[in-house]
Amino acid sequence: MTKLKLGAITDDRPVKVTVELPAALHRDLLAYAEVLGRATGQPASDPSKLIAPMVERFMATDRAFAKARREAVHPGAPAPERSG
Repeated sequence: MTKLKLGAITDDRPVKVTVELPAALHRDLLAYAEVLGRATGQPASDPSKLIAPMVERFMATDRAFAKARREAVHPGAPAPERSG
């Protein structure tokens, strides 16, 4: 089975945003939706519904963003110590 970064897409109250995508990126989103549908056993979802979870996943795994966000909330706070 393919290990995708996204799981099943949940139905949530959306906020309307208009975005222009390059055609190649849209084709990739269509292909991703098809693969995700096969992996989850669900019909391929609308590729536009993939954008929010992809951006959310990207931001959740971006260490530099997490660090900058922590520093913005707690300026001057020492970084947590790493064990290991």
